[in-house]
Amino acid sequence: MELTEHSIPVDVARQRELKWLEMFSNWDKWLSRRFQKVKLRCRKGIPSSLRAKAWQYLSNSKELLEQNPGKFEELERAPGDPKWLDVIEKDLHRQFPFHEMFAARGGHGQQDLYRILKAYTIYRPDEGYCQAQAPVAAVLLMHMPAEQAFWCLVQICDKYLPGYYSAGLEAIQLDGEIFFALLRRASPLAHRHLRRQRIDPVLYMTEWFMCIFARTLPWASVLRVWDMFFCEGVKIIFRVALVLLRHTLGTVEKLRSCQGMYETMEQLRNLPQQCMQEDFLVHEVGLGLSTP
Repeated sequence: MELTEHSIPVDVARQRELKWLEMFSNWDKWLSRRFQKVKLRCRKGIPSSLRAKAWQYLSNSKELLEQNPGKFEELERAPGDPKWLDVIEKDLHRQFPFHEMFAARGGHGQQDLYRILKAYTIYRPDEGYCQAQAPVAAVLLMHMPAEQAFWCLVQICDKYLPGYYSAGLEAIQLDGEIFFALLRRASPLAHRHLRRQRIDPVLYMTEWFMCIFARTLPWASVLRVWDMFFCEGVKIIFRVALVLLRHTLGTVEKLRSCQGMYETMEQLRNLPQQCMQEDFLVHEVGLGLSTP
């Protein structure tokens, strides 16, 4: 089982950093010729000192930023649509309120979050603002400056999860149907139970998928999931969700405590700690990825 970052010996951690630095220096070659190795290193966990840089390389947001010099400042100067700005303003204090970056009303974290979300509504006026973008942008801001976080958010919305944040949520509903079909194979018991209770996937997976588990999993697990997500895309979100459901509703014993719709939804809101734990979750997700 993988070592958690804080339990990795110093010399091993240093070796991992050196490997990543070597990859950055020949990034295109690594992506085109040795992508399996990149994938493996992302699954092991990106060193925290290099995580921001790795996310930008993996998402290609670094290139997007370089292709658009001054664009973020230009978007910042634009007035923006008051309809979106009011909603964004109201959402700022709800994002990681116990994190020192976002604790103070009007503090630098909340200001940067406002800047990013406002800029996105001007960059993509057809999409505007969706509340699920706020925790995603907040996680990015914990790792990188506002301009870099903005272009990373653009890539998440346009490249990784297209249509997820559009009005109507058609993309998330479609992925909900795909997810439910996959669940049938991954955990027939959980699938049958949810179908009998008439619990639509959108009721429990919307926040998981749209926030990329930022509001669901323990922090160490969130970072590991994001490391894999930036490398392998949306299939990681599907895999994580399948693991969570299989270990929450996947046995007769587990189903005894949630016989009705209400009890089942409560169980899905209070997932078992073990299945959310970093090493266990990454191990289980990896097992699923190694099977066809």
